[in-house]
Amino acid sequence: MHLNTLLAQAAAPATGTATGTTGQPSQPAWLGFAPMILLVVVFYFILIRPQQKRAKALAALVSSIKAGDKVVTAAGIIGTVVTVKDKTVTLRSADTKMEVTKSSVTEILEGAAATEA
Repeated sequence: MHLNTLLAQAAAPATGTATGTTGQPSQPAWLGFAPMILLVVVFYFILIRPQQKRAKALAALVSSIKAGDKVVTAAGIIGTVVTVKDKTVTLRSADTKMEVTKSSVTEILEGAAATEA
């Protein structure tokens, strides 16, 4: 058969009753997609949304780093921020001075205002 004939048969309205050839009533088309839509909604609220909230909180934390803050890095290094640059911060930990990326800072333990008071 030609493609045009197949398309014409598919587009033609069905004749007869609402029951199909099996004798069962036909379901609305959206009802077949409901489990998939429900699955997407569940994935959004369980996986995607919490990850977006964590990323937003980390971005706010990284942008609020300033000299004098006591921070913890992803590697577990605890140090005091000496200088802040565009993408890096310089930390002083005991007798060591090191430069790490801003994104490696995971937590601010004490702010600069708390250490000055």
